[in-house]
Amino acid sequence: MADRPQPHQLQVRPQHGLGAKTQYQGPSTGQVLAVITGLPVGGTLLALAGLTLMGTITGALLATPLFIIFSPVLVPAIFVIGLAVTGFLTSGAFGLTALSSLSWVTNYLRRATGLVPEQLDQMKRRTADMVEFVGQKTKEGSQDIQSKAQDEKRRT
Repeated sequence: MADRPQPHQLQVRPQHGLGAKTQYQGPSTGQVLAVITGLPVGGTLLALAGLTLMGTITGALLATPLFIIFSPVLVPAIFVIGLAVTGFLTSGAFGLTALSSLSWVTNYLRRATGLVPEQLDQMKRRTADMVEFVGQKTKEGSQDIQSKAQDEKRRT
């Protein structure tokens, strides 16, 4: 049963081509209301945009001579403020880097705490062995020195 192909259904819809006549029904009520409310709101916003543009141009025309006159003061001031802001941001970036580094080291040490007691015990054993070895060598060295001193006493 699964091997039998299933029939395909085909739906045919009428198409409105060049030869088909369609009736023009005009705009809907919602579209008319949108235009009626949109025109005054859009016109008001356009008028406010124009006033803002004129105010900006007027302000620029009045401020340009002041900027030119005070540029020997403003340019260094802007430069100093820019450097201060850059320094502040750099300081913050370094602080964040330091905090993240400390956090990483802390987490690394927390994960490694299970290994630390074993390493400390091993280090204690090695240190005790080394102390014993150095003590033995020191004892042998002092015995050699005493024997040589006694030999020298006998010769004289």
